Amino acid sequence: MANLDQLSAAEVAAGVRTGDFSATEVARAALDAVEKRDGDVQAFLQVSADLALEAAAATDAARAAGRPLGPLAGVPVGFKDNMNLLGTRTTCASRMLEPYESAYTATCVQRMLDAGATPIGKLNMDEFAFGSTTDSSAFHPTNNPWDLARVPGGSSGGSAAAVASGQVSLALGSDTGGSIRQPSSLCGVVGMKPTYGVVSRYGVVAFGSSLDQVGPLGRSVSDVALGARAERPYGGWPRSS
Repeated sequence: MANLDQLSAAEVAAGVRTGDFSATEVARAALDAVEKRDGDVQAFLQVSADLALEAAAATDAARAAGRPLGPLAGVPVGFKDNMNLLGTRTTCASRMLEPYESAYTATCVQRMLDAGATPIGKLNMDEFAFGSTTDSSAFHPTNNPWDLARVPGGSSGGSAAAVASGQVSLALGSDTGGSIRQPSSLCGVVGMKPTYGVVSRYGVVAFGSSLDQVGPLGRSVSDVALGARAERPYGGWPRSS
């Protein structure tokens, strides 16, 4: 398969559906990209290699059995670390929550998984989403992949940097006062803050409950639209009307 950062999320899913490459190949390409690039970018707090390969194998098995695949089949996705995902820690980039193991999976994350996404890991952020540089993470700062001496913005800086550096095709971030839009701008990717209430916040650690919104980040408008549709509350794909 081509380099992961040369394919859109839609192209990845289409290639998996047609058998041009397997979801497992895509997952391994994403994990290789993390290994090669994240030492400089530092977008990830936790890489969920086992979960990624397990999800990819399930996608490949579904295709082999002739079952329909979701719109994000095999697409590598990262999640801001204020979103619970079973099998990972949810730290909000704080030492206070460093040992906390997710007790369940956030609805927004589950919808991506239900659409066929491969979970690559949890992404860095300003501690408890309070910041605009991703410098206030208790673990390490994230660097802008276009210039490592510059910040990626925040608080969803890990999400924007992971997409911009080609480590994942899509990421989820959260936005209270600019935390998707600003890092998307600084990292040269597309980010969407949906209308309040469109995407469930269940399982997302709150910053401002009346303002927080979860949304996708990607390298193109079409990819972000693909991720946003997977997050719609009706839960089905595709919708006939």
